Amino acid sequence: MPTNEQLLTTIENYLAQIGFPSEPGKLYAPIGYSLAGGGKRLRPMLLLLACGIYADDPRAALPAAAAVEVFHNFTLLHDDIMDNAPVRRGKPSVFARWGQNVAILSGDAMIISAYRLLTLLPAERLPRILEVFNTMALQVCEGQQYDMDFEQKESVSVVEYMHMIELKTSVLLAGATVIGALLGGADAEDCRRLDRFAVELGLAFQLQDDLLDSYGDERLGKHIGGDILEGKKTYLMVTAMSRADEAQRAILRSTHADPSLSDREKIDRIRALYDRLDVPRLTEQQICIRFERALSILDNLSVESPRLQNMRNYAQSLMGRTN
Repeated sequence: MPTNEQLLTTIENYLAQIGFPSEPGKLYAPIGYSLAGGGKRLRPMLLLLACGIYADDPRAALPAAAAVEVFHNFTLLHDDIMDNAPVRRGKPSVFARWGQNVAILSGDAMIISAYRLLTLLPAERLPRILEVFNTMALQVCEGQQYDMDFEQKESVSVVEYMHMIELKTSVLLAGATVIGALLGGADAEDCRRLDRFAVELGLAFQLQDDLLDSYGDERLGKHIGGDILEGKKTYLMVTAMSRADEAQRAILRSTHADPSLSDREKIDRIRALYDRLDVPRLTEQQICIRFERALSILDNLSVESPRLQNMRNYAQSLMGRTN
């Protein structure tokens, strides 16, 4: 079984060698630009690691790993259009660099390319894999719609928020993980367990991302408070709203748009209210619950413990945990 570092290098090399045509340039150049933009390669890594639980060499699953990464980047192209986002991973977004029409069409070409990659998989496994992939893809769209709907809603409950991030974030991790397990030869029960493992891991990951946006270490170069300045409904915000009195809710709703406050003052005001309402501790608690649940599910798979170690190590590194 290759190491996690070797798998990541293999993924990068495979993505670089997919070989999109050079013309028309405005269709294909944005695809290469998007795929070369970095990122954790979380979804293809989970796919190959899940395959490696059951198969000695998971690299035969590389076309599927590339397919889920191409699909993920397609969603980012279209997300940036919907969000009017000028920057993605520290660089101009495709939308900002080439314009809306190019971003739409290049995104369309990416999802077609993802399906083309899936056709390279063993024919006998393809129907079930396509079923998982299509369900996953549609649920991601549902999650994005809920996220956009929330922008227009004055109040979003914690339950509604968790459902949205499960669809928008976790199901893509789960779909990738299950596809990898299927390609490795996992049985139906283990596929169900791995689906739930990845959902719980994805929820923990998203909640941690929400927390770090407001409470990360600025000394590490991370921009803090972006979600607060946008008035974004994160787990921290919806939890605070559920615990606040009416006066506090008014502050939570209005601070991001108050022209009399500097960005620093807005961030400090909301964080002070989060602290008063015990939001950071509650968020950390929920992250731990979800992450420990994910590891518990992983330990209940029908394979010997040593075969789970790479996946366990990867999950722990993803969450910044070492034991």
